[in-house]
Amino acid sequence: MATYVLIPGAGSDSWYWHLIVPELRARGHDVVAPDLPIDDDSAGLAEYADVVVEAIGERTDLILVAQSMGGFTAPLVCTRVPVDLVVMLAAMVPSPGETPGDWWANTGQQQAMRDQAERDGRLITEEFDPTVMFLHDVPPDLAAETMRRGRDQSGTPFEKPWPLPVWPDVPTRFLLCRDDRFFPAEFMRRVVRDRLGITPDEMDSGHLPALAHPKELVERLEAYRAEL
Repeated sequence: MATYVLIPGAGSDSWYWHLIVPELRARGHDVVAPDLPIDDDSAGLAEYADVVVEAIGERTDLILVAQSMGGFTAPLVCTRVPVDLVVMLAAMVPSPGETPGDWWANTGQQQAMRDQAERDGRLITEEFDPTVMFLHDVPPDLAAETMRRGRDQSGTPFEKPWPLPVWPDVPTRFLLCRDDRFFPAEFMRRVVRDRLGITPDEMDSGHLPALAHPKELVERLEAYRAEL
């Protein structure tokens, strides 16, 4: 049995994982899916890591799964509790001293997103549309519920440098989503290679695989666990 620790992305909470949690528990695993203080302007990355560590408590056999911006928090948790595996899921990969706010320009994400839209024949408008960028492959009822549950994301954690000098010495896998319009696959292949020095694994999904393809995602996670 493992303990899966599920870290959501920006503007999201534990509900994002609600299709994943029962599948993992049905397989005999413990699951921790903490709600980060994303709407608290006094909370930064350190406080996000505090919440995750507190939720873990005395649990062991930890597999951290980090969605999107959760990629900045997961490695901080690794420095405080023994982690068997980190799975980066369509995640931001930080560099030492980099703020999450600078990550976009440093990696070229905006241009990559525009280039992907051009290849797809889509228009990038001035107003960001989450239904187009995040929910295009999510079932309509889930997409509507996701929009209803959206929470304001504080800008505070985007302002402070990522404090680690190197990536933690913990086995790390990266699972990118080939249909991701926000972090396009070609872009993420480069970022993962340059920053983690590994080749990412890939699945057919948009940016939110826990909603769009939950059963396949569980199978992927379980395959990673079996390799430990």
